[in-house]
Amino acid sequence: MGSREWGFVMKRLFWLALVVLLVVVALGGSGFWLRQNPPLSTPHSQLPIPNSQFPTPHSQLPIPHSQLPTPHSQLPTPNSQLPKVSFDKLFGHVQKLSGQRYTDDERLRTRNYITSELKKLGWKTQLEKFPEGVNIFAEREGSDKTVGSILISAHYDTVFNSPGADDNATGVAVTLEVARLFASRPTPRTLRLVFFDKEEAGLLGSKAFVANKIHLENLYGVINMDMVGFACYIKGCQKHPAGLPVTPPSDKGDFLVAVGDAENLHLLSAFTGVPKSQQKVNSLDLPLVFTLPVPLKGSLIPDTLRSDHAPFWLQGIGAVFVTDTANLRSPHYHQNSDKPATIDRKFFVGAAQIVVNATTSLLESQ
Repeated sequence: MGSREWGFVMKRLFWLALVVLLVVVALGGSGFWLRQNPPLSTPHSQLPIPNSQFPTPHSQLPIPHSQLPTPHSQLPTPNSQLPKVSFDKLFGHVQKLSGQRYTDDERLRTRNYITSELKKLGWKTQLEKFPEGVNIFAEREGSDKTVGSILISAHYDTVFNSPGADDNATGVAVTLEVARLFASRPTPRTLRLVFFDKEEAGLLGSKAFVANKIHLENLYGVINMDMVGFACYIKGCQKHPAGLPVTPPSDKGDFLVAVGDAENLHLLSAFTGVPKSQQKVNSLDLPLVFTLPVPLKGSLIPDTLRSDHAPFWLQGIGAVFVTDTANLRSPHYHQNSDKPATIDRKFFVGAAQIVVNATTSLLESQ
């Protein structure tokens, strides 16, 4: 190894040490590193998993970490029952949405379906045009305008020649289910819904959305979903890049991943569980959730900036990206085989319930 190569290695080690130091400083005083035992009745756990690189635009680089604490202030009151998702409605949306959503006409038909479903539920929608496409926006005001709003989002377009059942009809379906469950449920925080266009072309819809600063006013946090319906249970079906600095906890693709910016741990904490009493009421059967904090809004780890949460991070807005890990698990990623028949029904409904639980926590916390 020559002097130039040695200098390059030393520079990489310097930046790695700097990232570790900044993470420790940012999280050391927050209680983040304190391990807590999860409730015995819930399968939720947050274990360290290795760095995982996703091809554009579905990519996140997880960081090994301890379990997140669950602040009681972010959970619904003991007397409030968590809304429960309907698999029939979820899968019905996936079936109706499945089909290439790439051309202008295809995406127009998709917008018509989404807006029609929202109208049935009593939501008023706004079509927000940008040069390359059209986003769909809807809002239901909360009872306390001083506590901000929660935004739930998913992209509705596909790549060429893919039906996009998992990518991303599943995310759209869960967003529509959130719309149904909270259409008439009063909450302190305002609920906003956005269906992004042209995510597959480079996050164009979400970039256009955050460029309008009105959308960012009084925004408490974002939950963005992109592929939440595929699971695999054969040893070795969950892939990881070579040269990992930590040992993967599992090589089965049976867990959901929530990636968030380390500056907004309160958003990730909403994914760590719900009270035992509410689990009994709702008979929850949920997959594992791995929450992955990313420091400095991904500025030193560019691979964490490749989905619709990224434009919010770069505007200083906390956001969580929820995914089934895309091509690291699914052989149908961006293929013409991404059809409703490949969706794991139990995993999908469990993932949807996890998102609804987190949404409830964030909307009803004070």
